[in-house]
Amino acid sequence: MQSVKESAINAKNGITIIGSGSAIANQVISNEDLSQIVDTSDDWISSRTGIKQRHIATSTTLSELAAQAGQKAIANAHLTPLDIDLIILATSTPDDLFGSAGQVQNLIGATRAVAFDLTAACSGFVFSLVTASQFIRNGVYQNVLVIGADCLSRWVDWGDRTTCVLFGDGAGAVVCQGSGEKDNLLGFEMCSNGALNNTLNLSYQGNLQDIGEDKKINHGSFSNITMNGREVYRFAVNKVPEVIEKALFRANLTTDDVDWLILHQANKRIIDAVASRLKIPENRVISNLQNYGNTSAASIPLALDEALKEGKIKSGDVVAVSGFGAGLSWGASIFRWGN
Repeated sequence: MQSVKESAINAKNGITIIGSGSAIANQVISNEDLSQIVDTSDDWISSRTGIKQRHIATSTTLSELAAQAGQKAIANAHLTPLDIDLIILATSTPDDLFGSAGQVQNLIGATRAVAFDLTAACSGFVFSLVTASQFIRNGVYQNVLVIGADCLSRWVDWGDRTTCVLFGDGAGAVVCQGSGEKDNLLGFEMCSNGALNNTLNLSYQGNLQDIGEDKKINHGSFSNITMNGREVYRFAVNKVPEVIEKALFRANLTTDDVDWLILHQANKRIIDAVASRLKIPENRVISNLQNYGNTSAASIPLALDEALKEGKIKSGDVVAVSGFGAGLSWGASIFRWGN
């Protein structure tokens, strides 16, 4: 006779994505503000990136931003924090290097949920969404809160105009729920290439220190973000259309079936190039890059939540999302919004 746990694991469930929320830092830094700090201008930044401003956290913590987005997503899903079984926090900038998901769980009041961080940089939300789906499909958990949140301003060299103009802070979240036989996560694909890791880094830098006779330790901290923008652009415009097409193939769909395309909000040139290669018209591409900059793992759920609030995305719409960035990593997911 099967145990209750074994029966749950053997019961295959579908997944729906039913609620969204977002949170942004209060302090706004415009392109004009940056021109007072480094040798740049609004025209230089706007023409190369599409960014006009970004939100920067000061006293607000990463955990607080993530919790705010999560609370809104839970409320929009018509659930309570006690209904949440699992919290996956996609972040590369935790408040605590041991992980911030537990702090988020406490702030939300989701005392019945297990919580852990998932680090995949700008691909983090897509990777976390896929991870959540596996727990639900295997019948282990029913309600999973997926949060993408980053405060990259902590790790930017504000004297480097090639990186300081790009990044902002924010959080976005969705609630994924088991739904019996109906499965609205239609297809996905995830990829990594560590051979290109050095093109985008936030690396540890240490110095050898003596701690006794013939004994040493390597003691230090993480350095600022470094990026080879040209290589990252080339990687994104080549690999992102490919991974979306693979995810669509797994979903038995084509780009004609996609109602909305939401890419990681890294650079408008990348977004335009990917949409062009996929032959998806501009009026089906969602972007809020101009207002927030690159918010890493937060960018896709933040854009999704805004589009839902604006009434663009409606229940039943097919949404293609793709994240890409450090690792290097990239992935795509195709889902039908709502029940």
